[in-house]
Amino acid sequence: MSDKLSWGILGTGNIAKTFAKGVAGSKSGKVVAVGSRSQASADKFADQFSIPKRHASYEALLADKDVQAVYIATPHPLHAQWAIAAAEAGKHILCEKPIGLNHPEAMAIVEAAQRNKVFLMEAFMYRCHPQIQKVVELIRAKAIGDVKMIQATFSFHAGFNPEGRLFANKLAGGGILDVGCYATSISRLVAGAALGKDFADPIGVRGFGHLGASNVDEYTAAVLKFPGDIIAQVSTGVALNQENVVRIYGTQGNILINDPWIPNRDGGSTKIRLNKNGQASEEITCETKDGLYSLEADTVAANVARGQAPSPAMSWDDTLGNMKTMDQWREQIGLVYDAELPENLKVPVSGKPLAVRKDAEIKTGKIPGIDKPVSRLVMGCDNQPTAAHGFVMFDDFFERGGNTFDTAFGYGGGKYETMLGQWIGARNLREKVVVIGKGAHTPNCNPKALTDQLLISLERLKTSYVDVYMLHRDNLDIPVGEFIDVLNEHKRAGRIKVFGGSNWSIERVQAANDYAKSKGLAGFTTVSNNFSLARMVNPVWAGCIAASDAKSREWFTKTQTVLMPWSSQARGFFTDRANPNDTSDKELANSWYSDDNWQRRDRVIEMAKKKNVLPINIALAYVLCQPFPTFPLIGPRVLAETRTSAPGMSIELTPAELKWLNLE
Repeated sequence: MSDKLSWGILGTGNIAKTFAKGVAGSKSGKVVAVGSRSQASADKFADQFSIPKRHASYEALLADKDVQAVYIATPHPLHAQWAIAAAEAGKHILCEKPIGLNHPEAMAIVEAAQRNKVFLMEAFMYRCHPQIQKVVELIRAKAIGDVKMIQATFSFHAGFNPEGRLFANKLAGGGILDVGCYATSISRLVAGAALGKDFADPIGVRGFGHLGASNVDEYTAAVLKFPGDIIAQVSTGVALNQENVVRIYGTQGNILINDPWIPNRDGGSTKIRLNKNGQASEEITCETKDGLYSLEADTVAANVARGQAPSPAMSWDDTLGNMKTMDQWREQIGLVYDAELPENLKVPVSGKPLAVRKDAEIKTGKIPGIDKPVSRLVMGCDNQPTAAHGFVMFDDFFERGGNTFDTAFGYGGGKYETMLGQWIGARNLREKVVVIGKGAHTPNCNPKALTDQLLISLERLKTSYVDVYMLHRDNLDIPVGEFIDVLNEHKRAGRIKVFGGSNWSIERVQAANDYAKSKGLAGFTTVSNNFSLARMVNPVWAGCIAASDAKSREWFTKTQTVLMPWSSQARGFFTDRANPNDTSDKELANSWYSDDNWQRRDRVIEMAKKKNVLPINIALAYVLCQPFPTFPLIGPRVLAETRTSAPGMSIELTPAELKWLNLE
């Protein structure tokens, strides 16, 4: 092995050929192997580029010990599977854009790279060219004043072929994913530079487009709104020639990039036109002897040890933001790929059967009446916008050892119960997961509504029972005995295993259990009230009840009743989202901002430094280490939040530490 980075190329299409030429002209790399789906294809490609090793499968390429880095050059729908496989094989990764079909797939790829400690970059080659570096310099130096408007277009007219990659829905065709990603990425880069950041994500996306006969976007445009009132107009298409330029307008002038996307493929000079108000137009020349794809390969090699390349190359967060922006654009024009439909999400993004990882962090416990392990962390099913997103979140949670999922009749009008049921069915996991259902929320908190809603929930979930059933609220006008009687009817019928109450007072729970005992019936096994280190100053929602006070903790300790607390991490209070000088997050400020909570937060941060963990891990450990059984609910919206929460499972806090954290 030489000092040069040894590349394997996965795929043998046109872009693979272009990259092979680029590596050959690079300072830092050499192509040592190619992998294709047939030996003939691999041999032909290898002969053309004098590549010594040629593999008849992608798997064989990834198993090649001489390959250090892999360039993923497959069609779009295969990017995620093979990027994850490459990470698991310990290979560094340059993945053609788009990195996946959507933001959820991109998250899964990033997590795989993070977990396996390999380099990962999305192959936006224009981001590696000195031209884009110069543009960023000009923006940051305020050469045109404050940026207000960005116009970016990448569009072309291809001959219509419903089976070709540009037009086939099954191949994730259309303009947005193929080349619209360039327009969104440069808009986010420029907006970020204007705001003093590496990139910025839009706070609003509005779009219109034309979906053709093959149900992909043939041409479309969107308006992106960024912080600082920066607006971007982005346009793309595969069936329409447009002017492929970038214009950036500021308060004191404008910048024109005539060749933004493929500036001098083989090296040479490019020109940026700078127009300042009241001054003659200026041409700024950017010179490089290196080819565009050579620069890209050299960028990877220079940053392998870091895991990511610095801006303006695509960092992981930059890629995730770009994919999310394109998801929003596609949502605006109604473009959904068949591969994203629930019925087609039959296996995880990795393409492998779902299984708990050997290094799974999430531990399990026992709940009386449930004959299977119950994960000590519970995944909340109420904030997954699409099935593609939900399935990726649920898969990751299960792989980490989590098997318990919380949902409710009222969440999303049934959307989340249906989604969870689809995932359980697709993965054939019903007897391996614990489902928490809730119903009878105010104003329909009565025994009849409980029954009606439970039957609907079971149909949505496509199951004959839920493991835990919670009354979502209490109704003080109804004697506790009426609830206990109907819950026992459903228990005897096998529709629920155990039951409890969410946002029930300790007094009402005790009264319900006293009634059950007097009648020889089952009582509440569990309670789901708020419980966290931060005191809930004001209810998050009307009718919410907390159990963090000393009296409630004493009752749980005495009775050993299972507590399944919601907002167990105080909805982000122990992260950087909370700041006493920033009340822009009204819900966070209203529910958790108080002098005593800021003191608790300071102690959490102090302890986290000593234990070398995140503050959020200490906050979660506080809930997990109580002297009574707890199974806290968490509500991660992205995979990174699940990953950064899970280490809280391994922290053991002493009774003295618990008291110190709680200012006792």
